[in-house]
Amino acid sequence: MTKLRKMRNEKGFTLVELAIVLVIIGIILAGIIKGQEMINNAKIKRVVSGQKEIAAAIYTYYDRYGKYPGDDNTAAARGGVWVGAVDGNGDGQIGGTAVTMFTCAAGTGGGVEACALWDHLRRANLIMGATGDSTNPQNAYGGRIGVAYFALGTGVPTTVNWIGLSSIPADVGQIIDTQNDDTNWQTGSIRGSAVYTGAASINLDFKL
Repeated sequence: MTKLRKMRNEKGFTLVELAIVLVIIGIILAGIIKGQEMINNAKIKRVVSGQKEIAAAIYTYYDRYGKYPGDDNTAAARGGVWVGAVDGNGDGQIGGTAVTMFTCAAGTGGGVEACALWDHLRRANLIMGATGDSTNPQNAYGGRIGVAYFALGTGVPTTVNWIGLSSIPADVGQIIDTQNDDTNWQTGSIRGSAVYTGAASINLDFKL
């Protein structure tokens, strides 16, 4: 008799209570998913804005000195903070390749215009960093930002100065291209180093 009374007192959840719990769990999961989506969208916007900031710094430098940073063949002669700067050849092309533009380290660039570019921008106080530092800045996904003159694309490649972002998730590259260009990884002003649907990560390049 005592056992039966005890069993009656130990009631489980009713269907209504279970339904309420499931609804609460669903709301929490929806909030987490939405929050992650907002974080991803913010990161994508930071990638694009980071590229635009570098482009603005380069064009500001050009307006100020009449040369592209890195390619500038008059930098070292300015004296002052410019002492020790490495000149470029002034041909309007920021020398480098799709690979070497991402491999810049401390120092003044070792004669590689794509690396001297970062030193020039820092000496001109257009980006953060110490004088003499040619290290590539990072993009929002932890890869590097590089700038160089090279051919990109298939068929008849487009040879211009490109701003490149390394280690960008391929699906993010596709989103950026779709939102800002022609959706095609091989054409337009935004191009990928590989097809967006066939790679884990890519280099994403923007025409300067």
